[in-house]
Amino acid sequence: MASFNKVILMGNLTRDPETRVTATGLTICKLSLAVSRVYSTKDGERKEETTFVDIDAFGKQAEVITKYFRKGKPILIEGRLKLDQWESQDGQKRSKMGVVMETFQFVGSRDDGDSNGGGAYDRSSPPAREGKPAAESNFNSSDDTLDEDVPF
Repeated sequence: MASFNKVILMGNLTRDPETRVTATGLTICKLSLAVSRVYSTKDGERKEETTFVDIDAFGKQAEVITKYFRKGKPILIEGRLKLDQWESQDGQKRSKMGVVMETFQFVGSRDDGDSNGGGAYDRSSPPAREGKPAAESNFNSSDDTLDEDVPF
């Protein structure tokens, strides 16, 4: 069965990126994006619909995003959908659809107060950890997940 999992989103960050580093040295960044759509109703009334999307970035991309992005900044993200499932403390099964970032681009001009003008950042393979080749790290580049369970 053929399948394709690709998401392209452009919007503004709803909060500052939340970043942490695992014991193995992998940087993980969680961010939230507001993506809006403007449309007109049958009556000609203009409406706006906003969708909020949670995004996970890993490695060097996470470091770059942490350094250059803050709440309200625009960003273009390419990634893939990922369904997270867990059981809450009261025993309820929960799930949430999110995006795992594969690449991103700075959006806007350098005059926005930052020096992050245009350009793309692509992570085709994770960087090697100091003293440990990339192939031996706990980062699985084929599906952007950790081999260990790391709560954020």
